Amino acid sequence: MCPLTPQLQLSRHIEDCLVAQNLRGMAQVQKALQPGYVYRAAKHLFAAQEQILIATGFPVAGTFETDGPVGAMALYQALTTLGKEVKLICADPLYRKIAEDYNCMPLPLNDVVGAHQQAQAYYHHHRVSCVLAIERPGLNAQGRYTNMRGEDISSGCASFDPYMTLAPCPTLAIGDGGNEIGMGKVSEALEQLAITPSVTSCDELVVADVSNWGAYGLIAFLGLWQQQDLLGDIDSPALLRYCSELGSVDGVTLRNELTEDSLDASHGQGIINQLRQLTGFLPQENEETP
Repeated sequence: MCPLTPQLQLSRHIEDCLVAQNLRGMAQVQKALQPGYVYRAAKHLFAAQEQILIATGFPVAGTFETDGPVGAMALYQALTTLGKEVKLICADPLYRKIAEDYNCMPLPLNDVVGAHQQAQAYYHHHRVSCVLAIERPGLNAQGRYTNMRGEDISSGCASFDPYMTLAPCPTLAIGDGGNEIGMGKVSEALEQLAITPSVTSCDELVVADVSNWGAYGLIAFLGLWQQQDLLGDIDSPALLRYCSELGSVDGVTLRNELTEDSLDASHGQGIINQLRQLTGFLPQENEETP
């Protein structure tokens, strides 16, 4: 067996960090993935010369949940800092809430056929280097969308799946439960979970205890390669406040509060600090500071 390169070793450390709490079984699902997936996914983003599409927004209680948009906005910030052209893709009500602040495009609600046609037309007219879905509902084997409670949410859900299946470029996905776009890549591993799984796959899947954290794992590599502390520029509590002011809810508690999957902002900030330590932008806790 060939020894791991330093960057693959770093990727494995990051991958383990992202599922350390194992809130919804992602530590078990991780075993079905070839190690180095965070490194490989980040490499596609870093190499992108044309447009990058990032889709997010999981419909919950008539609005959108905090997990997903926060990570998407963090990635948007990091990638635009690197000079990349990024477009956020989401459905109402998230789209109309953020359209003035971000370069974004709406998805049609409850119209899989329309979304398929939209994706075909988009790829015909635009050059796209990479497509990423973070905490986007994925179609299940019955062609429907369900939430973590097994409830059918298709009537209020927009379809991004065609953008993944028709993409002429690498496709990436981030998920934390099994019902998100990209989880079709690990379908057998999801059989052990109490979830109606998505069957939509991707080229590289990043699993995390909270999907936002998966975005931070990708940004860790982008910052390392750029030799810039991109994670240090991410203010996750501020992004949570931004989403809350727009009417978001926590996907677990269903309340409008500054949490992601029932965890307060300190947990996400803790992950960011761990990743900054792993990439050398923050001193290790046991190191003496001058």
